[in-house]
Amino acid sequence: MATPTAGDLLRQWRTTRRLSQLELAGRADTSTRHLSFIETGRATPSRQMLLHLSDELDIPLRERNRMLLAAGYAPVYAEPELDTPAMRPVRDALRQILTGLEPHPALAIDAAWTMVDANAGIALFLDGVDPALLRPPVNALRLTLHPGGLAHRILNLAQWRGHLFERLQRQIDVTGSPDLAALLNELRAYPGGEDAPGLPEPDQAVVPLRLRLDGHELAFLSVTTVFGTPMNVTVAELAIEAFLPADTATAALLRDRLTGPPG
Repeated sequence: MATPTAGDLLRQWRTTRRLSQLELAGRADTSTRHLSFIETGRATPSRQMLLHLSDELDIPLRERNRMLLAAGYAPVYAEPELDTPAMRPVRDALRQILTGLEPHPALAIDAAWTMVDANAGIALFLDGVDPALLRPPVNALRLTLHPGGLAHRILNLAQWRGHLFERLQRQIDVTGSPDLAALLNELRAYPGGEDAPGLPEPDQAVVPLRLRLDGHELAFLSVTTVFGTPMNVTVAELAIEAFLPADTATAALLRDRLTGPPG
């Protein structure tokens, strides 16, 4: 298979965003003719034009680098490994946020849903999990929905599966990642909730995670945090998933686990 050109990639992203050449040209303040020439390879776009079009198409930073390379330009956005010395301030920030969220369970994930860090509260979710699922790299979605993972303790499994599938599909639509598409297919093949659509009601603002723990039923709301001004590809792809109590009983149990038994 031929290596895609910058024009091929641009056309793919324009199609993914469901924009015509006329619509994208209007947004980018260029001519339809020039955009067509870029896509077909009849014109060589400048680095600035590719970045400008990438902004209009909201292309992920990693894919912007790929397009620049295809056009013969050096990547603009650094892609450092998270464990390098240069990324220590980011690791420290993640650790501070995760610790500050305790006793609420929280974890940091990358674009592939690989767990890169977690706080002490996440132990609440790991009771009874197959140790094989905890061997690095740990995928948070696989850990949640695998029959040997958290799935057997989720009381509203069909609904939670539907919620996660919807989130993952949106991420696939934004990134165009074949790896995430393969992950979604894997997760759909897991048992659980086949008899229910798993979709939230139209007027339901949020989907809670309902979990069984030591005879208690806990309810959590999932909150996602991302860095507002990503410095590079690695930071842009990081997110923190925090699980906050959805009712007073869950909040009280978490407080008790933090402070320990009285006396």
